[in-house]
Amino acid sequence: MNGHIDLVGKVALVTGGARGIGAATAAALMSAGVRVAVVDRDFPTGTTSSDRALLLTGDVTDPDAMAGCVAATVTAFGRLDIVIANAGITPPPATIRTIDRGVFDSVMAVNFGGVLNIVRAAADEIVASGGHILLVSSCAAFTPGMGGSAYMVSKAAVEQLGRALRIELAAVGASAGLAYFGVVDTDLARHTLDEDPMGHRIGGFLPWPLSRRLPSQRAAELLVRAVRTRRARTIAPSSWQPYFWLRGILNPILERRLVQDRAVARIIRDLESTHTR
Repeated sequence: MNGHIDLVGKVALVTGGARGIGAATAAALMSAGVRVAVVDRDFPTGTTSSDRALLLTGDVTDPDAMAGCVAATVTAFGRLDIVIANAGITPPPATIRTIDRGVFDSVMAVNFGGVLNIVRAAADEIVASGGHILLVSSCAAFTPGMGGSAYMVSKAAVEQLGRALRIELAAVGASAGLAYFGVVDTDLARHTLDEDPMGHRIGGFLPWPLSRRLPSQRAAELLVRAVRTRRARTIAPSSWQPYFWLRGILNPILERRLVQDRAVARIIRDLESTHTR
């Protein structure tokens, strides 16, 4: 396994690639000379495949569909060198005791199960090519998640999957890494944190500079760099890096503060009053 990947002529598969970070990443990869299989449940009207982009409709929660997408990629392009597991969803704010169980399960099925499904489907091809798998986790994986626990739990699970995968693939000549982003300026983030009144109130507890939003294009550039260098972890914006390394110390302090904060208690009570069990 080479230390770096020469991207020219390589083949990548990106899940959740029709919009947001995934679309920007697919475009950045193609600009670097990569042929890309773009996987999503649906694509914007008028979007078509080309000699460098293969559009594949599939639900990441379906393991057979992901196996089919990998097979279609290899059939079309002859190989698979890179996988970026990016697909994810964010539910409306809710507490653990009031969130609809089906909603919680769907978040886990997409954000964690979908990652596991594409990893399982593509791993043999990645080992054969000595390639790289990049899992998109989140800084939410290591921060307290009041009002959004389903998302935080799913991203923490992705983190643990990625750490194990990196060790296991290294033994057989391939590699894996994790990307942790704070708030990326996508339609999904704007809908959750700006347009939803409760999400806006909860998001207000994230202080600057942790609240600084990362443009989608910058996130894509970082993902491509992480693939090229087989980077173990990418954390952005950089203001999150101290939190990552010191979370064992900072999280108990932050949790204690949030437990005692009257404004947080009001938000939780107001949030629960909007849900019926």
